[in-house]
Order: sequence, then C-alpha cells, then structure tokens
Amino acid sequence: MKLSDFDFDLPEALIATRPAKPRTSARLLLAEGDRIDDRHVNDLLDILRPGDRLVLNNTRVLPARLFGTRQRGEAVAKVEITLLEPRPTGWRALAKPLRKVQVGELIRFSERLSATVAGKSESDLTLAFDLTGADFDAALAEAGVMPLPPYIAAKRAADDQDRTDYQTVFARHSGAVAAPTASLHFDEDLLKALAAKGVEFTEVTLHVGAGTFLPVKVEDVTTHKMHAEWGRVTAAAAAEINATKRAGGRVIPVGTTALRLIESAADEGGTLHPWEGETAIFIYPGYHFRVTDALMTNFHLPKSTLVMLVAALMGEDRIRRIYAHAIATGYRFFSYGDSSLLIPERST
Repeated sequence: MKLSDFDFDLPEALIATRPAKPRTSARLLLAEGDRIDDRHVNDLLDILRPGDRLVLNNTRVLPARLFGTRQRGEAVAKVEITLLEPRPTGWRALAKPLRKVQVGELIRFSERLSATVAGKSESDLTLAFDLTGADFDAALAEAGVMPLPPYIAAKRAADDQDRTDYQTVFARHSGAVAAPTASLHFDEDLLKALAAKGVEFTEVTLHVGAGTFLPVKVEDVTTHKMHAEWGRVTAAAAAEINATKRAGGRVIPVGTTALRLIESAADEGGTLHPWEGETAIFIYPGYHFRVTDALMTNFHLPKSTLVMLVAALMGEDRIRRIYAHAIATGYRFFSYGDSSLLIPERST
C-alpha cells in the first residue's frame, strides 16, 4: 500500500481560512453507499434517524501558542512556543528558534506567566511554568493564542475570533492543541433539535495533539508510526454505545478523533469497554471497524493518515470518487472547511 495511492490535486482556493457562519450552514456531502448528495449540516435533522447515536469529542483546545522573550544580560530575544502535552516534569513544547534556547533560561510570556526551560532535545523543550492549576489556566488564556493548523497559520495569524471559532460548543476538558474539527459545525440549536428527534449523544475525550498534522514520510504506509494521544471512554459512555448497538441503532462518531478512540476501546467482538490511556491506533484500508457504523468528518489533506482512515471506511475507489466530487463542486477543505457524512454500504 503506497503513499501515492492517497494523493490528489487540491486547488489552493479550496483551503478554508474561516468557518461558515452560522456553523450549521456549512455544506455537507452525504455519501451513502454509492450515492452522493450535496446537503448542508442543518440537513442532519432529515438525514439522521431516531436511535442513531452521535459520539462527540468533548476535549477543549488550549490557547497553546505563546510569544515570549528570554534575556541574557542586556540582550533580549523573542521566542515562539507551542505547547504539546503536559508531563510530570513540565510541558513538552516546540520552540522557534529552538537552537538558541538553553536549559535553565527563563522565558517570560506576560506579567503573570513565565517558564523555566527544564529540558531540551533535538526537537522540543520541557517547560516548567511558574503557575499551576486554575492560576495557570487563567494566565494561559490571557497570554496564549489558538494554535491554528499550519495550513491556516501560513495564510493568516490567529485572532480573537478563533477563540470561539476553533472551539466546539461542548468543549469541557482542556488538553487539546488542535480541535476535533468535524464538531465545529454544531451549535446548541442543532443539538437540541436532533435530541428532540430522538438522536442520542455520547461524549468521550481525546486530547488531539500537534502530531495530527505531521506528514507521512514512508512510501509503504503500513510502516508509518502514529503519534500517541491521551483519551478516555467512561463506563457510562461505553454502556450507552453498547446499548445503541444492541438496539440496532447506528453509532456515528463526529470526527476521526472520536472514531479512533472508540475503536481503541472496543474488543474484537464489537463491545466497547471503559478505557483510559494513550492510543496510537492507525486505521488504513483493510481495517475491520468494530463499533463505527458511519462517520461525520471534514475533508482531509492529501497523503494524510486521515484520508487513509476514510478510505478504510468507504473503500479506496469510493473515497476517490467522493473527493473528486468535493473538489469539482467547490467544497471547502480542512479544519474550517465543509463536512461529510460517510455511510458505508453495510450501514444503509
């Protein structure tokens, strides 16, 4: 299975740098079996059935990009930091420029927030912040900006609007440095209307890491090693999803992060279990889905692990036709782009 099998030409103009307003007005490509329909997210009210269960990732994105200064004598230099994940010894982070930062140095981000460089490798730093708990969260909220994906950040800087746009309406547990972007299309009104129709919801947590943007660098994709991300499926969440399966309802993760988490927590027989820890599950064609019946997801980068995942769900030829249709009809791609609802033949 070659990396080139998952490549396609994407016009630059289709990369979205701002989301649709309102959220539910985004376009929705409905691929059900062999059929493709052009709809909108608010059409989910007509598409979904009573008894369907949407699985939502309730992670909260941290304003993880920080701009600070370090000082040596009279010389003051700027440093850009992107937080990656908390560790017992401090926060693992990327730095620009990494080469010039030294262990033991103090980096100041605001009057309230600073950190000491506690460790350094060839690729990242460990930062020990001077605040913890709620004090750290409050200071980070003031000093940090949203860590927009590279393909948006290359076109414009993050601003205050991104603090709302790049966060789901059901974000609860802080820890992500990238948004579960399929979930950005929901607002409170749509959630309430779906619930009134009989669609059910289960929340899980997967803290999306910056590794989600790392390119695949091997030609034989089966040898690719995924980044690990921390997640949790509670006993209540597992019970809800199992009950839907027993009742004949469809389990539909909203986003590849929710899908990867519930597939990690399921046994080979398709029963979901309470689960907590790191998952590095890599889903590509040939994978047998244990729990997932359909998937709501945005449109992904060429040659990415996420394109491989949707190809595993729908079939490689089918996903090529879906993406060709999306490009030909002007769907907007990536984090702030339009969405799709992918329902493989076995779930119709």
